[in-house]
Amino acid sequence: LINPRTAVRSFLCVKTNAGSSSVHVYYRSLKRGLLSKIEHLLGTDGKDSDVDSAGKNVKEVLRAWDITASKCLANRSVINTKWFQALEPKFQHYVLYRHCRVFPMIINHPEKCEEDIHLLIVIKSIITQHDRRELIRKTWGKEQEIDGKKVKTVFLLGAASKEEEMVNHQKLLEYEDHIFKDILQWDFLDSFYNLTLKETHFLKWFSKYCRNVQYVFKGDDDVFVNIPNIIEYLKESPTENLFAGDVMFMARPIRKKTNKYYIPRGLYNKSHYPPYAGGGGFVMDGSLARKLFEASKGVELYPIDDVFLGMCLARLRIKPVKHHAFKTFGLVRDKKSRLNKEPCFFKSMIVVHKLLPPDLVKMWKRINSKLVCTQKYQVI
Repeated sequence: LINPRTAVRSFLCVKTNAGSSSVHVYYRSLKRGLLSKIEHLLGTDGKDSDVDSAGKNVKEVLRAWDITASKCLANRSVINTKWFQALEPKFQHYVLYRHCRVFPMIINHPEKCEEDIHLLIVIKSIITQHDRRELIRKTWGKEQEIDGKKVKTVFLLGAASKEEEMVNHQKLLEYEDHIFKDILQWDFLDSFYNLTLKETHFLKWFSKYCRNVQYVFKGDDDVFVNIPNIIEYLKESPTENLFAGDVMFMARPIRKKTNKYYIPRGLYNKSHYPPYAGGGGFVMDGSLARKLFEASKGVELYPIDDVFLGMCLARLRIKPVKHHAFKTFGLVRDKKSRLNKEPCFFKSMIVVHKLLPPDLVKMWKRINSKLVCTQKYQVI
C-alpha cells in the first residue's frame, strides 16, 4: 500500500523552466495549496468511505449513470485487410474496439448542473496532470459570477493508461476530487485515440444532467482562456445552434503514416473533412450540445475528436463559426514574434492554445494587473 502523503509529494513535483522567479513562487504555492488540502483531508479522515463530504452515497451517484459495465468484444472482420495490417499496434487496437461506445463512470457529479449556469467550462485532462488542473482552478477557470452570470468548471478524464499509474494516481485523483468536486471520470483508457470517447460521454452526461446550462466552453488543459471575453462575445451571438472556434474548412485527411493524425483510406476515403473547430477550445450553446449527443449516435467513432464533432455538426446541417480570437494553434507562426509575449494582445484573445504552465501563470498575472492597453491589436 502506498503512503498517500508521500505519493502526493512525489507526483506533484513538477519541473518548470519559467524565466521569472515570481512565477516559480506562485506556481509552487499552487502545488503546496493542493498538498495541504489533501493532507488536511487525510488527517480528518484517512479511511475509505462510501459517503462523500456532502453526505451523498457515492455508489448511488454512480448508479445514476445508466452504464455499470462494458462487455464489448473485438471486431475481427477487419484483421485480414491490408490497410489494417499496416497500422501500428495502438491504432489497430482502436480499430478493433471503436464500436465500443459506452463505459461506466468512476467519478460522477450530477449535482454540478443543479443551478442555472450561464457558462460551463469543460476541460479535457489526464490523470497525471494534477498541476494543470490546479492552475486552471486558480486562474482563468475558477468558478465565479460575472455580472450575475454563474460560471462553473468540470474536468473530463479516463482511466490511467499505464498499469504502474493506475493505483497511485487513481487514489490521488479521488483525494483531489474529494476536495474540489469537479472531476468527471469514465472507465476507458486515457489515450489519444480515446479522446472521441471523452466527447461522446461528456455529451451524454451533459444531456442527462445539465438542462440549466446556457453555454459550454470546451477545451484542453494547456490553453489560456479569457472568460470575460467569452461572456462578452455571447451577448452578441445567437442563442441557438452556436458553435464557434478556430474552424478549419476543406481540411484534408493526412495520409502520411508517420504523422500523429494519419488516417488510412480504409477508415475514411473522402478527400476532405467537413468544417470543424480545433479542439483546443470552442464554445457552443447548451441546446446544441444536446443535439450533438443525439447526432453522435448515428456517426461512427473517429480517431480525431475535433473532426468527429465536425461530422456530427454536418449531420445536423449546422456550420461552425470561425472566430479569429480563438487561437488553437498558438498565436502566430513566428515563434520569436513579440506578440507571443504581449499581454495586451492576449487580453484581446478568447483562447490561446499550447501554453506551458509557467507561461500561463505569467500571462494571467500580467493581464489581471492594472494593465493599460493604449494600442488596439488587430486579431490575426
